[in-house]
Amino acid sequence: MTRARSLPTGTLAPGRADVPARTLRTDRWWQTPLTTVVLLSSWVIYAVVRTASQRAFFVERYHYLSPFSSPCVTTSCPQPARDLGTWFGHFPPFVPLAVLVLPFLLGFRLTCYYYRKAYYRSFWQSPPACAVAEPHAKYTGETRFPLIIQNVHRYFFLAAVLISVLNTWDLIRAFTGKDGGFGIGLGTLIMLVNVVMLWTYTLSCHSCRHITGGRLRNFSAHPLRYRAWTFVSKLNTRHMELAWITLGTLMLTDGYIALVASGTFGDPRLVN
Repeated sequence: MTRARSLPTGTLAPGRADVPARTLRTDRWWQTPLTTVVLLSSWVIYAVVRTASQRAFFVERYHYLSPFSSPCVTTSCPQPARDLGTWFGHFPPFVPLAVLVLPFLLGFRLTCYYYRKAYYRSFWQSPPACAVAEPHAKYTGETRFPLIIQNVHRYFFLAAVLISVLNTWDLIRAFTGKDGGFGIGLGTLIMLVNVVMLWTYTLSCHSCRHITGGRLRNFSAHPLRYRAWTFVSKLNTRHMELAWITLGTLMLTDGYIALVASGTFGDPRLVN
């Protein structure tokens, strides 16, 4: 009996058609990965500058706290912004005030199933598009360091839920009026939209879908979990859109608070 011989694979492997061109596609396939690189890079640059500047992140009068600086638990934060107390001393410039949660937020986004697809194709070109050969000679998937860390996404999801709770608390505190009572301003509404979008993006996560409906032999015996799974599954179909929308709402919320905190723009009040 002849033993089957293992042949190498890949677009440049023996036995494949010898096509010198990287791809035979004639459409503008490069536009999508290029757009992703530009948008993600722009957002990262903005976020790094804002978190490292330690400026104009809190409006004490209405208790608007930027999501890039929450929770504020250092002596570098104004006293009214320290809702969770003071855990650390003074932070030197360029150290993010929200250093406590940023590693978990970055971990959640970087290991997100959609973001993996986005930056694998755009930054690493693995592959950049369908029917376009990637420049890498070897492919190991997510079996080696550092990509093997992608498998802990489900734990970053749990951390993201807790951080969404903190964002919700910041929103509740933002319903503050000029006299310290109840009030609603344009900033309150912007923060509300941001928190709703963040919750929607977090709950649309594939890990959340698995938590609500995974490992069940039949749904009829678990009607509540089935309803939860159905709801999350509907959100999951919009996971890509929500991933981009929340980047926009985060930037909008932080930028608006920066304008109000710096005195550049006055917060229009709807109630008190």
